[in-house]
Amino acid sequence: MPLHWTIDSKGELVTVVADGDVTRADADAYLDAMEGAGAIGYRKLFDGMAGTIAMDTEDLLAVGVRVRSFHRGPVGALALVLPEDRLEPVARILGILASADRPLRLFKNLPSAQRWIESLVPGPAA
Repeated sequence: MPLHWTIDSKGELVTVVADGDVTRADADAYLDAMEGAGAIGYRKLFDGMAGTIAMDTEDLLAVGVRVRSFHRGPVGALALVLPEDRLEPVARILGILASADRPLRLFKNLPSAQRWIESLVPGPAA
């Protein structure tokens, strides 16, 4: 599976690593796990340096609609680590993610993203 995640309920942090081609089924499995664990309001660290999006426009929009549905409640801060050449394929999703009332930052490396996300207070206010 190209998405690997850890949900830390004590630290209210979800860490996700993409490694390979990420499909809509992979994204849905991740979102199912987040929803099932009650982790939508947790801080999130997403490392996409080794992943690629293997979805067409329809799939990306469907994932985006699902992510947008989570915005009815508190969502946690999001640190995204992505290489610049992969920003374009995920631009629509980034727009949806950025529309939530939460801190969101893009990073070019994992250590910077980790420092930032760990500096934020856990919980819905993060």
